[in-house]
Amino acid sequence: MIAAGIRRFSAGLDRTGKQNLELAFPNLSAEERDQILDRMYRNLGWLLAEFAGMRRYSAEYAQKNIFRYEGLEHYASAAARGKGVLVLTGHLGAWELSSFVHSLAGYPMGMVIRRLDNPLVDRFVNRIRCMHGNRILHKDDFARGLLRAMHQGETVGILMDTNMTPPQGIFVPFFGKPACTALGLARVARKTGAAVVPGFLLWSELEQRYVLTFGKELVMKRTEDAEADAAANTALFAQVTEEYIRRFPDQWLWLHRRWKTQPVGEEPVYVSRTKLKMEEAASVERN
Repeated sequence: MIAAGIRRFSAGLDRTGKQNLELAFPNLSAEERDQILDRMYRNLGWLLAEFAGMRRYSAEYAQKNIFRYEGLEHYASAAARGKGVLVLTGHLGAWELSSFVHSLAGYPMGMVIRRLDNPLVDRFVNRIRCMHGNRILHKDDFARGLLRAMHQGETVGILMDTNMTPPQGIFVPFFGKPACTALGLARVARKTGAAVVPGFLLWSELEQRYVLTFGKELVMKRTEDAEADAAANTALFAQVTEEYIRRFPDQWLWLHRRWKTQPVGEEPVYVSRTKLKMEEAASVERN
């Protein structure tokens, strides 16, 4: 019901989702990929419902009814070093809820977030996000704040699964296709010595609740060539993110044009609306 309702009003996004799934999982049947997309829409509906109720969550209620931790010791040991923690995350699972429940449990953190187009909505959403000590670092001016947070031994979560453009991003493999990926996380980790820990709030069908999962601290490449290290570590971040998505494919946001930016000379991944309409018109004429 949720999936059908959302898909009815998002034909363009739905087309992008199908293209992405075909690119990432070419060996699956169209029916199997469509089932993944249906479950993704269901999860999106759940996430919207969770956000609507977040303001009323208490720490006790959240840990009893909403989520549990897995791998918290990985996060704790990284934080204990005192050089800051960069949480490698993405639009997987209940990403909007993850930092909120982590702060409810006594672990407030910073979040690198793009400003919403509507300032009123932006302030409303951020007020909820920061109710329990979280703070916002906006993407358009986050570098100094991020460096300061690491020097103070704080934690910041960074969504690393969105399309970028050079020179802020470089092309690294993601599901076997070049994907322009942000270099900032790798550069900050090298400069500050901060730990990089994967972190995702994932839905468990078996338990009927979310599991806030922290992976082991990633082993970073460190040589005398800073830029080569940044490229290698960014490729590692993309690889780790892909591994989590492959484990939970119906929980990733397939609607984003992740492969929009392509290397010079490569064919575009996504068909423009104009070209699509022309092809549809030509098809009608032939028939």
